[in-house]
This record gives sequence, structure tokens and C-alpha cells, in this order.
Amino acid sequence: MQEKLDAFARLLTIMDELRAQCPWDRKQTFESLRNLTIEETYELADAILDQNLEEIKEEIGDLMLHMVFYAKIADEKKAFHIGDAIHAVCDKLVKRHPHIYGDLEVADEEEVKKNWEQLKLKEGKKSVLQGVPRSLPAMVKAYRMQEKTKQVGFEWENAAQVWEKVEEEMAEFKETLDEEQSFEKKEEEFGDVLFSLINYARFQGIDPETALEKVNQKFKGRFEYIEANAPKSMEEMSLEEMDALWNEAKKN
Repeated sequence: MQEKLDAFARLLTIMDELRAQCPWDRKQTFESLRNLTIEETYELADAILDQNLEEIKEEIGDLMLHMVFYAKIADEKKAFHIGDAIHAVCDKLVKRHPHIYGDLEVADEEEVKKNWEQLKLKEGKKSVLQGVPRSLPAMVKAYRMQEKTKQVGFEWENAAQVWEKVEEEMAEFKETLDEEQSFEKKEEEFGDVLFSLINYARFQGIDPETALEKVNQKFKGRFEYIEANAPKSMEEMSLEEMDALWNEAKKN
């Protein structure tokens, strides 16, 4: 434990020194760091998908630096310091885990999540969806909203019902293609298809964001194989020629 505390103290000291002495670090604000933090978060997400523990360690460190940086700026504004932020999350964890720090009994993980959402509402949240960030990627946001509303009973009974909804939404989207419908209507119905598919993936225990990213990486690898092995300029190749290389990439 002491080794971990010493490492954190070292980071706090370095942050103080950089903020006092480095022109770039002195210039940073909450706003200027925001996009950099988003980038670091996605780099951690990439490392997790790659199952690269060395990169995960590095990206955790980078994100930790950003958290300390924000807290340092807040401290300079006399708003709060890093200790306040850490104590706040500790207090929240204790309060929202009465089955650990109180006398509440829970049967399983689902009861823990359901109790978590109910406690948040008791704390003054006006909606179970209030904590879903507006800037989340749409697919992740849809999944999180479905997960949260499930905790208050807004949920299908079984996966078969959800698949029926998928088929219903697909039929409605297809109707917009068969008839003269506005772009806005096609867009709306396509969104309904995606939302219902995400819901079905959730029922099957599939993270749709992760599943799609794995397909993205697979597509990228196979297309780059075509580029690397094309006997001539790709603009001069037929679709059949490209498809032959695509099938080679699948075998490899």
C-alpha cells in the first residue's frame, strides 16, 4: 500500500512542479484539456480491445495525470482539491453499497445494479437517465440507457420479444424504402432498427460497441491486405478482382 501511496504523491509533486515551471502546463485550462482527455480515453479503450496490458498500464497513467491536472486547476481556483474529489467518490461508493457497508442483503449482481439506480433517485436524481453523458457515442449511449431503464423495470420479458421488435422495426424501415418517404423518416426508422438491434445484443450479453469495433478492425485488416497485394492500381481493378483478394485475406 505504501508503495502505491508514494507513487501517487510523486505524481502530485510533479504536477505542482510542471504547473509552476512549464509554459505549456501553466497555460492549460479545463477546456483545453477536454479533447486531450477524450483522446486518452479512446487510447485506453484501444489498448483494452488489443488486450495489451503494457499499453493499458501506460494509458491508465496518462488518464490519471489528466485527473490530477483537473484537480490542480480546481485547487488554484479555490474550488476543491484532489483529496476532496477522492473523498467524494469514496463517500458515494460507501453510500451506494449498503450490502457491503450496511445491513442490506442482495442476491446477485442484478440486484446490486437495481439498488444502485434506486439510491441515485433517492439522492435527488430526477431521472434514471440523468447520469448518461450527452456526448457519449450514440451506440454506447443507447446501450447505457437501456441498461439503466431496465433497473426500474422498463424491460422486455425475454429475448424473443426483443427480436420480434427488431423484425418489426426492420419492416417499418423497409416500407420507407418502398414508398416515397422523406429522408427524415428513413433516418428515423433506421435509427429505430439500430436501437432495437442494440437492445437484442444486450439481451444476448453482447456489447454492440465492442462487436462493431472488432468488425471494423477485421474490415480494415482485409482491405489493407487488398491494398498491399493489388497487382495494379486499385482504381484499375474490377470488383471481382478485389473480391478475390478479399477472400484470400479471409483465409489468411
